[in-house]
Amino acid sequence: MRPFRRARRLVPFAVVASLLLAIAPASAQAAAGVVRVNQLGYAAGAAKVGYLMTGSSAAGTSFAVVDQRGRRVLTGRVGADAGEWNAAYRHVYRVDFSGVRRPGKYRIEVDGATASPEFEVRVGDRLKRAAADKAVGFFTGQRDGADVPSGPLGRTPSHLTDRSASVYEWPVFTGPDTDQSTGELRRIGGPVDVEGGWFDAGDYLKFTHIAAYSDSLLWASARDGRRLDPVLVKEARHGLDWLDKMWDERTKTLYIQVGVGTGNVEGTFVGDHDVWRLPEADDTLGEPGERFLRNRPVFRAAAPGQPISPNLAGRTAAAFALAAQVELSPVKARRHLETAAQIYAQAKTTGVTQLVTSLPFAFYPESAWRDDLELGAAELALAAQKLRDPRDRTWLQKANYWAGQYLQHEAGGDTLNLYDVSALAHADLIRAVRADRRTGAAVDVAAVTADLRAQLEIGVRRAAEEPFGAGAQYDNFDAVPHAFGLAATARLYRDVTGDRRYDIFGARQLDWTFGANPWGVPFMIGVGETTERCPHHQIANLKNRPLTGAVVNGPNSAALFADGLGDHLDSMRPCPANGVDRYEPFTGKGSRYVDDVRSWQSSEPADDFAAIAVYALNL
Repeated sequence: MRPFRRARRLVPFAVVASLLLAIAPASAQAAAGVVRVNQLGYAAGAAKVGYLMTGSSAAGTSFAVVDQRGRRVLTGRVGADAGEWNAAYRHVYRVDFSGVRRPGKYRIEVDGATASPEFEVRVGDRLKRAAADKAVGFFTGQRDGADVPSGPLGRTPSHLTDRSASVYEWPVFTGPDTDQSTGELRRIGGPVDVEGGWFDAGDYLKFTHIAAYSDSLLWASARDGRRLDPVLVKEARHGLDWLDKMWDERTKTLYIQVGVGTGNVEGTFVGDHDVWRLPEADDTLGEPGERFLRNRPVFRAAAPGQPISPNLAGRTAAAFALAAQVELSPVKARRHLETAAQIYAQAKTTGVTQLVTSLPFAFYPESAWRDDLELGAAELALAAQKLRDPRDRTWLQKANYWAGQYLQHEAGGDTLNLYDVSALAHADLIRAVRADRRTGAAVDVAAVTADLRAQLEIGVRRAAEEPFGAGAQYDNFDAVPHAFGLAATARLYRDVTGDRRYDIFGARQLDWTFGANPWGVPFMIGVGETTERCPHHQIANLKNRPLTGAVVNGPNSAALFADGLGDHLDSMRPCPANGVDRYEPFTGKGSRYVDDVRSWQSSEPADDFAAIAVYALNL
């Protein structure tokens, strides 16, 4: 299993160079052409673009869009050469078929090339909503505890011992870039009830950092979508119920993690990543070395009553405040608002050094935190406005202050994703300002609006230099969630400004995530003909069932695969069965995508990936 998931590892130039040389022989013969499209489909009235990849020049080549009966409904010629992808595919041409408006299912055919996978054209946003529903279903499959529906994965309740868990001091790790600890864990408290929630990814750890971000986006989706989806709200409530357990109101303690990743160097206990198994098996384990799989340790953010890492305080408060905005029961909404206010008030705001995310920190190496405080305050202000709570102006002022601090210290390097929530924070700060009926709200709306635009321009600049118009950095971790984040930001920008200049850019990012990319893969499982088949996910792998709605990391740095994928863990079902990497011919520009159960770098799904997809698709 993965040693750690998102750490940005520097790769020696020699490794990269040797890998690129190994790929180079593909240029010896021209590759057959392939057509890439958004396999989720296109709205009837929207612009529609696909891509033709070829090994030799195909300038001016004709294409045809055919329906399910084989009838040509549109013909045209490919656009200008957008540039080289790799040594085998030296040419990428845009295929504009915006003239197809009649609802139906189609393919694109080009002489000398493999026809595109089938795609659908439908009126309105029905296709996006259907994909969002799939992603919400993924969360239901990720549930832990007693309230676990059987569902498509045939799940059963798991980790019921989390109802009475012990609290431990932080482990001592053998180095900054490892999750292996040294020595024994030292119990300091408990029992505490941390049963429930969601597994973080393909393993069974649970993190407040991830759950708060994911649940915030689910509640925001429920709030900002065109309809209040009861299934979405039910899943958001499930996440919030667990976050409520992770916050001890009496002692002012926030718990941050359930489970330990890897066993200690002495070998006296194993951790979650050491054993490939079904989650319900943990409840039956009895060996001494398996004690932290059966009775999982809980870790806290800080000692009781002490200030909490600001990123955790801000985003956890945001989840409760967003729930307060959506809940129809005034009693529940006010209770959520009070919980949000308590957690937010506990934030450490001075002398902040390394943030607290997970143990080890290398799992989720976050550096920005002022955006989390802006988000928490903006959501508190919006919730207070809805509930007519007199503290709304105070929180509005705090949101404005932290927006200014973010712009001064952290802006300019990232876009909407797990590590930077400023886009949603900015948009909701603007909404709160506009909802404030009193005068004197000294908020620099122009400045936060400009930063929204600046974040989009980061993606626009990347897309202008990339044959497939990708705004995300696809030779590093989290390309797919960044693409969904850019699509969401484009819509947020339009909502708060009325300016539609980034609409097409946002739509191209969704096209890329759903198959209009070099690999021709929709990175949400269960969408399209060439979807991910072998996710790095224990339950799906062991039960040999599709993980519908899961969003995977997607392409990553090719250098991360330079040493191969390693052996299969005990009990891991080989997938693909023949071990062949069918996407290797499409490795290019320093990036690689591998559909293999061992390739956690590209094939592992995660809650935060699915959450930003739900939000982007519901806007």
